[in-house]
Amino acid sequence: MKDFDSFLAENHLTGSGVYRITAENIKNVGLFLPRNEFSHKGDFGHGLLIAGSYGKGGACVLSAKASLKSGIGLLSVHIPKILYNILQISVPEAMVLIDDNDFVFSSVIDTEKYSAVAIGPGLDTNEITQNAFIDFLNKNTKPLIIDADALNLLSKIPHFETLLNDSTILTPHPKEFERLFGKFGSYRDKIEFMQKLSLRTGVTIILKGGITAISVKNGDVFFNTTGNAGMATAGSGDVLTGILLGILSQGYSVQQTAKTGVYLHALAGDLAKERVGEVSLIASDIIESLHSAILKNSF
Repeated sequence: MKDFDSFLAENHLTGSGVYRITAENIKNVGLFLPRNEFSHKGDFGHGLLIAGSYGKGGACVLSAKASLKSGIGLLSVHIPKILYNILQISVPEAMVLIDDNDFVFSSVIDTEKYSAVAIGPGLDTNEITQNAFIDFLNKNTKPLIIDADALNLLSKIPHFETLLNDSTILTPHPKEFERLFGKFGSYRDKIEFMQKLSLRTGVTIILKGGITAISVKNGDVFFNTTGNAGMATAGSGDVLTGILLGILSQGYSVQQTAKTGVYLHALAGDLAKERVGEVSLIASDIIESLHSAILKNSF
């Protein structure tokens, strides 16, 4: 675990509204209480994952598996036709919706029956998908997680904030953040910008990194200090998106989802490191340790 006080001092992040995420305050959220023995899958939400394109099918596989491991009741994955067999074989627990296009996301989906939606892993940034993405944003009313290529598509839309509501989570890594919001003189400037944007729009921002920062709609910022350098690997962000979708679909608030999802993702990465080390750690290892991370934070 990183030294939080030193991190704050080095980046001149002092004052009110700055917090560290801990195991204790994650448990206090009460996400993983014992389930009623008469509950059924409909009690735990139905999420929609819009992901994948030709050559990027692995991203939606990772996200789908992570979502299912996070307690979601039902998961539907919208993919191009070419990924149909891959998804049905790799993730048999998920239902599959087929796009009209063989290779990319091109058609808008009615999201009314879903509890929450995640869009972006492996999506691609072609013009067909760009148009479908804009159309989707104009029609969607459900809690939404925007990640990966969907963030890159978002960065091309002038005044994109007007298309987002306060049930939206953005999950950029530093380069995606730069594409969305521009360059900043310091890390502190970046955090202050996140606070102001979340306060103004209600959008939750998860800035991924060695210490991940989460800004929420009241202007508070939460920092996660668990995790390790082995998690800097292809697909790790796709896993986080799946975890967030799994939690958000169960009816928890955006703030609860963001804090708990980031913490569990990092903790699962630390547990994976204990098994395989940092050098050999891959995104699938994080998914394989997710159940242990959840058990550590259950009552």
